[in-house]
Amino acid sequence: MKCLVRALGALVVISTCAGNASAQSSAQSWPTRPIRMVVPYTPGGYTDMMARLVSEKMAAALGQSIVIENKPGANAAIGTDVVAKAAPDGYTFGTVIAAHAVNATLKANLPYNTEKDFTYVSLMSVAPLILIATPSLPAKDMKELIALAKAKPGQLNFASSGVGSAAHLTMEMLKSREGINLQHVPYKGTAGALQDLVGGQINVMFDIIGPLMEQVRAGNAKALGVAAKERVPAAGDMPTLNEQGVKDFASGTWAGIVAPAGVPKEIVERVAAEAKKALADPDLKKKLEQQGIVAMGTTPDEFRKFVGEEVARWKQVITAADVKID
Repeated sequence: MKCLVRALGALVVISTCAGNASAQSSAQSWPTRPIRMVVPYTPGGYTDMMARLVSEKMAAALGQSIVIENKPGANAAIGTDVVAKAAPDGYTFGTVIAAHAVNATLKANLPYNTEKDFTYVSLMSVAPLILIATPSLPAKDMKELIALAKAKPGQLNFASSGVGSAAHLTMEMLKSREGINLQHVPYKGTAGALQDLVGGQINVMFDIIGPLMEQVRAGNAKALGVAAKERVPAAGDMPTLNEQGVKDFASGTWAGIVAPAGVPKEIVERVAAEAKKALADPDLKKKLEQQGIVAMGTTPDEFRKFVGEEVARWKQVITAADVKID
């Protein structure tokens, strides 16, 4: 019997070693076929842009194409779930933004666990938000907007790219901080919200700087302030909210790369390293800076820590504002 136990133990050791060797061999030869990058939004937005810009450069370095798959819906949960459920073989990655951290609190029945079901690869970029107003609104800066909102409680409205978006929750933070009441009008994306602000149906809105500043420069909207710690060149000489009396107010969105839990460490570190190289490219950095976006490129551990901090930060906002999603 003792001999049998020893023999079985030896078989387990041999089997484990063989499995580890196989995984290491697979990681060393990776990639041998095209990789897919799941984007949980429609083409054309910030998330999609970051996925395509970085994937193009990574594909060249890896010697395999990276195919973008847009799977929008459920505040990004549909596409993100595709990543969570994929095989952890290094051939499926996903791009997530701030909504990924928000959903951990906002959506009670997520089909995945935000902490446990993903490998966090790299934070690609961060994008502070800017607050703009329709030209006819009788307020030219934050002080005047806050005074107007207090004089007309509940009569002003604000648009966002959707319930639970960074644009929505940033305004909820501002409302709470300044004791003002504006009515939320959610849209399915930034384009429709911006169109109605230009048309005068919407009073104000937060979103990333690039597309909003295009309307400001065209005279179709006016900028009121930037939700960043420092002024952002892409927003011209626009003062921050902090400079205008809203102390220590900074908010924005971000984009990062995730993969299913269990992807071999060697593959994760390789992708993180290639993403960092891509984001260090001077031409790419300049293109992002023109949109008010800051290129990052972090380690997997740094990104996981960042997401944990984002989950905690947005949980406070969601709870305080009692934000609900259908």
